[in-house]
Amino acid sequence: MEDYNKVIESLGVRYIKAKNLVLQQPFTVRNYYDVGNNIILLHKGRISFGEDDQVVEEGDMLFIPGGRATRVSYGETGGKTITNDDLISNKDKFFHSNADLDLISDADESHSFVSFEAKVFDSVNFFASLDVPAFLISGNSKLANLVIKVVEESLQELPGRERLISIYTENIVVEIIRYILKNKMFVEQLATNSTYFKDPRLIDLFNYIKENLGGDLSNKVLSGVANVSEDYVGQYFKMLTGINPQDYIEYQRMERAVFLLRTTKKSIRDIGKEVGYKDTAYFCRRFKMMFGIPAGKMRRRESAMNI
Repeated sequence: MEDYNKVIESLGVRYIKAKNLVLQQPFTVRNYYDVGNNIILLHKGRISFGEDDQVVEEGDMLFIPGGRATRVSYGETGGKTITNDDLISNKDKFFHSNADLDLISDADESHSFVSFEAKVFDSVNFFASLDVPAFLISGNSKLANLVIKVVEESLQELPGRERLISIYTENIVVEIIRYILKNKMFVEQLATNSTYFKDPRLIDLFNYIKENLGGDLSNKVLSGVANVSEDYVGQYFKMLTGINPQDYIEYQRMERAVFLLRTTKKSIRDIGKEVGYKDTAYFCRRFKMMFGIPAGKMRRRESAMNI
């Protein structure tokens, strides 16, 4: 239990967005994907997920870890099947965003969701590091109420709004971890994750990578940070995290690029350089390969959502 407390205490949680959505027409996204973690609370209607179409009951929640592509169906079966790119480009055809507090949880075919990030020592994405699939959270009214509170606060311009959203989002993360532990889910992955706190050299690597995303992050450089041989550093990193260091670095670079696309007006060329890609065309190819959409379309999507 002490290790799990260390995990929770080390997490940096950041709220991204929250909405209450009403379904316009049934459909299936065969590869739903988002950088942020998403918890979806079904109020009324039907949602199913995974290749076996596991059903989310009304009042229950679907948790989709960031960086994990998942098949998700909304509404009764028989709707069209689309890609994540299609959903991003035509979201208003499938969902109506509700801003009326009195209608939250009352409209037919409606759900609320909260999107957030949770990083160990502000460096590695906790839920992504577990490499777990989307999963169902049932019979947890406390967590469901927290989701509704975040959505309600996001719809109002009241004093202390950001503070309460931050507190409620942190509570959501704790409740999700407690649910995982209580139901003995992903035991092996959690045990592996605890290695982050047993070797300070790994934390040094995480921090160095985070602070130098635009620079040289070759295995030669990383070996100097961790004080291990260049031949061994890749094996060492993968042994403790389950991922190749260069794959981890690319994920961090792309995640940073998404953040810059969402929050700045920098050109795609400048963003690519800032996160370590001198060749803009290569950066764009890798971005589309990872997220399924071009960087420019990601920016337009975020601008439309903010409006």
